[in-house]
Amino acid sequence: MKIANKTVSAERLVRDALEKAKHFADYHIFTYINEENAINKAREIDRKIANGEKVGRLAGVPYALKDNFLSTEGQTTASAHILEGFDSPITATSVKKLEDEGAIMIGRTNLDAFAHGSSTENSYFGPTLNAFDKERVAGGSSGGSAVAVALDIVEFATGTDTGGSIRQPASFNGIYGLKPTYGCISRYGVVAMASSTDCIGFFTKTPDDMNLLMEVASGQDPKDLTTLPDYYNESKITRAKKIGIIKEFDNESVDPEIRKALKHKVELLKSEGHEIVELKMPSLRYALAAYYIIVPAEVASNLSRYDGVRYGFRSEKSETLDELYDNTRSEGFMPENKRRIMIGNFVLSSGFYDAYFLKAAKARTIIIDEYDKAFSQVDYILTPVSPNPAFKLGEKIGDPVAMYLEDMMSVSLNLAGVPGLAIPAGKTSAGLPIGLQIVGPRRSDKGLIEFSKELIEDD
Repeated sequence: MKIANKTVSAERLVRDALEKAKHFADYHIFTYINEENAINKAREIDRKIANGEKVGRLAGVPYALKDNFLSTEGQTTASAHILEGFDSPITATSVKKLEDEGAIMIGRTNLDAFAHGSSTENSYFGPTLNAFDKERVAGGSSGGSAVAVALDIVEFATGTDTGGSIRQPASFNGIYGLKPTYGCISRYGVVAMASSTDCIGFFTKTPDDMNLLMEVASGQDPKDLTTLPDYYNESKITRAKKIGIIKEFDNESVDPEIRKALKHKVELLKSEGHEIVELKMPSLRYALAAYYIIVPAEVASNLSRYDGVRYGFRSEKSETLDELYDNTRSEGFMPENKRRIMIGNFVLSSGFYDAYFLKAAKARTIIIDEYDKAFSQVDYILTPVSPNPAFKLGEKIGDPVAMYLEDMMSVSLNLAGVPGLAIPAGKTSAGLPIGLQIVGPRRSDKGLIEFSKELIEDD
């Protein structure tokens, strides 16, 4: 990373990033530009360096913050109308750790409202455009963050991954995107989508940058009781030998050029002495159905707090308290938010809990067991991230089932709590990026990043 030093000033790095953000304004990457605060912070870092004072490992590095991370800089909207105008009184633990090391946030990035989506078309502020083709989606929900890195505006960006929201946009824009082990990084101060599957992660251009960010951000947080002890900085790396390929993911529903890219990486691994093991994981066929029962149930619960009374948007059309609730939520939520709230309340309702939610929870346990069994046979698994490269804007937004199917290869990792790293794997004949994901057992995040270096090829 471009760590600020006596030959490269932090202010220069930040000003360059801000200029790039303005240059690429038509991609709709940012919901807020943090110009004044960012420049002031950069000047303070330059002052410390000039005086020989100690600075952090990320001193002067500009970064982009997904707009569902709370901080006191700019309004945290989660790209949703119902949170428009919300000034956070707190800073997320992950943001504090990054900025304690000197990272400088230059702006907040666009996302599907409340992270509900796979294309960043569900944002109240409009869609973010793909870094390689303006007629195609950026992926989602962390589309703005992915494009900010892909266009070289910033060195890294934060993201959240509930079912593929880091890995899929990373794949669509040709960069690295990590969904860590569940509990590796604190979720405190991040707007909740589905609490049992949400993970905090990053977008970078290199594995080494990803490793540095994980060293900074990982670790236990007393404000988030789901966080794990800091295993990341104590991890020992051993060379992977056996790599699994999931038989169920090699079918006609996967784009031929993605299948070709996977086969190419498999041949590369064989040439380097790795053993390739074909895995049968039949329960993964139920992962998407289980995910879209469990997650909407948690979404409905988490979004119940937005009522127009305590903070955020409030409808002015109401005369009674019931009307205030109804109108605020009707006007404030996007159609996809409403869809997930309705599904969630339905599967949790009396008479349907056993038929849907309980069965999905049991399926989740089977999926966890199947991953455990797979990792007793192999060190890592290599799969596509998504069945298709970036699709065209508007192509799937009116068909929720088609949009949900884009997550068929990513959601099982969140259900099982295992880490996954999206890596660049070439381009299609049309010039669109192709991404693959390396999947490992729980707490193998550092090993995944190290192993990804073996899959880097010269263009």
